[in-house]
Amino acid sequence: MIVLLGSTGSIGVNTLQIASRFDIKVEALVAGNNISLLNEQIAVFKPKYVAIGSCADRHKVNHELVFCGEEGIIELLSLCESQTVVNALVGYAGLRPTLESIKLGKKVALANKESLVVAGHLLDTSRITPIDSEHFGLWYLLNRRPVNKLYITASGGAFRDWKLEDIKQASFTDALKHPTWSMGDKITIDSATMTNKLFELLEAKWLFDTNNIDAVIEKKSIVHALAEFHDGSTTAHLANVDMKLPIAFALRGEVSEEILKPIDILGIGAIEFLPIETDRYPIWQIKDHILDNPHLGVVINAANEEAIDAFKSGKCSFFGMNDIVLKAYKHFENILPQTIEDIVQINNEVRQYVKS
Repeated sequence: MIVLLGSTGSIGVNTLQIASRFDIKVEALVAGNNISLLNEQIAVFKPKYVAIGSCADRHKVNHELVFCGEEGIIELLSLCESQTVVNALVGYAGLRPTLESIKLGKKVALANKESLVVAGHLLDTSRITPIDSEHFGLWYLLNRRPVNKLYITASGGAFRDWKLEDIKQASFTDALKHPTWSMGDKITIDSATMTNKLFELLEAKWLFDTNNIDAVIEKKSIVHALAEFHDGSTTAHLANVDMKLPIAFALRGEVSEEILKPIDILGIGAIEFLPIETDRYPIWQIKDHILDNPHLGVVINAANEEAIDAFKSGKCSFFGMNDIVLKAYKHFENILPQTIEDIVQINNEVRQYVKS
């Protein structure tokens, strides 16, 4: 039995497909403003509880027990008997539900990377299983063997093959044209700036307790992770582009039947690994510093969310988003949050700084 936060997004939809396949009961569904899809899910899965983003939409939901907003999600979690919470909420909004779920002693199948980025040093990662192709790939490879270095891969985002001069003129719509994945707006923009991969390095730091982690570009999105072992060998995790595999493992613990079609080894052609260059992805210049100072993740996340809003509304260019984030990162580099209350305060201060 599970609680699903973010049921109408791509992770949520895939989670429900896995739940249906393995007869996993869905105790609660939490969605944003896609009420029509939520109502379809309610009709099929018949959850005991439902929560949505805004109370203004409550009358549209075909359910008797509907909670609203962040406080509604927290109340819903306290009522649920499920021991597994799938958190597929987007952005900073996913942090408090992660904290509350862990506080309630539940296991968190986590797709909300911002939870670890913002508060990784305050979370009990033993209660977290990542729903992420890269971190799942690392887990799959390690098998308790001593490792030198871990690698995750990046697609390169919408502008990986554009000329730098053209990127300067790119629109918000251009940035949403991801070459490989179909995802929500925020994560697609983060993929184009490489902020998403920076976040995933921070996630890996907390999940695998290492700073020996890096990322490379692999345009076909076939190789998701690599592990370099003490013995000198390096192994790679290859799988077709589909989130159902990490979701199935997160919900079932172990899976022994086919979830994805196997890779056609002869059909994929050559695989190439490329460096992430700072002229195309300026955010990457702070990669080593953020791994050494992971508590600054709250600054990057808050500034990045505000920068995306500015880009979307035409207040800055694509590269202007990087300028906003890097300026805020420098301005707040001496902060040291030690409690969740500190994180909330810093998050608010960073957002006000960026807006002003």
